[in-house]
Amino acid sequence: MSAAPPVVVPPPPVSVVGIGADGWSGLSGGAREALREAEVVIGGARQLDLLPPECAGVRVAWPSPLRPAVPRLLAEHRERRIAVLASGDPMFYGIGRALAEELGPESLRVLPHPSSVSYACARLGWPLEDTEVVTLVGRPASRLAVSLHEGSRLLALSADATTPATVAALLTTHGFGPSRMRVLEQLGSEAEAYVEGVAESWAHAPGDRLNVIAIDCRASADALRLGAVPGLPDEAYEHDGQLTKRHIRAATLGALAPAPGELLWDVGGGSGSIAIEWMRTHPTCRAVSVERDPARADRIARNADRLGVPGLRVVTGPAPSSLSELSEPSELDVPDAVFIGGGLTAPGLLDACWEALRPGGRLVANTVTLESEALLAERYRAYGGELTRLAVAHAVPVGGFTGWRQAMPVTQWSVRKPSAAASLPASAPAPVPGDRT
Repeated sequence: MSAAPPVVVPPPPVSVVGIGADGWSGLSGGAREALREAEVVIGGARQLDLLPPECAGVRVAWPSPLRPAVPRLLAEHRERRIAVLASGDPMFYGIGRALAEELGPESLRVLPHPSSVSYACARLGWPLEDTEVVTLVGRPASRLAVSLHEGSRLLALSADATTPATVAALLTTHGFGPSRMRVLEQLGSEAEAYVEGVAESWAHAPGDRLNVIAIDCRASADALRLGAVPGLPDEAYEHDGQLTKRHIRAATLGALAPAPGELLWDVGGGSGSIAIEWMRTHPTCRAVSVERDPARADRIARNADRLGVPGLRVVTGPAPSSLSELSEPSELDVPDAVFIGGGLTAPGLLDACWEALRPGGRLVANTVTLESEALLAERYRAYGGELTRLAVAHAVPVGGFTGWRQAMPVTQWSVRKPSAAASLPASAPAPVPGDRT
C-alpha cells in the first residue's frame, strides 16, 4: 500500500498593516491583533518605533533601496507569521503593490489606515474624487507640471521637508505663481500643523518631512495656456525648426490613439513633441524617442522635463540601427504604436518598425518629400490603412490686407498591424535626408 502524499501547508498570509502618524492609538483592533501575533514585523525604522513592547515579534527595517530587498526578506521569513507596516493605505502609493506583485493578492491580508490624502481632503473640505494626486516621493518634481490647469486642485505627496519650496519654484516658473499653497504636516497626529502662502512669494522654512502640499492652481495673466489634449502651442517647445507643428501634431496624435498604459516609439524625435504629448494624455502612457542628433536628443529631454513627463526615454543614434537598443524587449516593452517623423527612406527603417510593433498596434508615418510619399503610397496599396494629405494655411498680412500662407502639405499613412502580420514589401527608393513634419 503506497504512502499518502505529504500534506502541503501553505504559509500564513502576510498581514499588511497601514499605520498613520498617530501610531498605535490610531489602529483598529484587528490591526493591533495582527501586529501582536506577528513573529516578524517588517517596516521603516520610523514606523517600527511607533509599536509598543507588546508587539514582541522580531523587527526588521527595510534597507535602501527597498524594492530589490522585498523578495529576499519575504523568502527569509516566509514560514513565520509576517506583518508588514505601511504608511496609511498600503495600496495607495504604498508597499502593498510590491507585495501583491511578489506574492499574489491571495497571499495578503491588507488592513488599511486612512491615507494622508484622505486626511488632507477632510481638513480642506475638498471632495476626494475631484482632487488630483501627484506623488513626488522618489520622483522628479517636474512631473507636477502636466497637472497645472487654472482652477485645478492638486495634492502633492512630498518627498521631504524641502519639497514645498521646490514646488513653489516650479509653479512660479510655469506661470502659476499666484497659486495658493498649504502644507499640511503630521496629518492625523497630535503634532498636526499647517502653513500656507502663495507660490511666487513662498518664504516658509522647511518644516516636518511628513507633509502633503495642497495647491489651488491659479495662472498668471501671461502664462502660456497648455490644454489637456494634444496640440500644444508650438512656443511650448524649445526647437531648432525640427518640430511637428501644432495642427499636424494634433491630427497625428489622433491617428496614434494613445490609451492608458501603452508604449510609443517616436522615431526621428526632432523636438520630442509627439512622444511628449502622447505621455501627457495619461500618467501611465510611456514613450521612447529616437533621435540621431545629440543636441536634439538633449533638447527632447529638456522639453519632456519642462512639460511634465520626465519619464520619457531618449535614445540617441540613427534609425534603424539605434533600434537595436530596444531589441528583444520584454512583453511590457513591445510598442503599441510607432510614429515615424523622419528618415522614412532609410533602408530597413519601415520594416524594423513594423516588425517590432505589437499585433493590433498602430503605425503612423508623416512626410513632406515626394520620395517618402511614393514609399507610403506603395505601402498603402499593399497594406491598406489610411493615406491622408494634411494641409494647413495661416492668415498673414498682405500689404494692407490679409491673405493665406500655405504650409507644406503633409502626407500621412496610418495603418493597424493585423494579428497575423506579414512583412512589409521591400522598398525601392534610395535613402535621402530625413524630414520632420
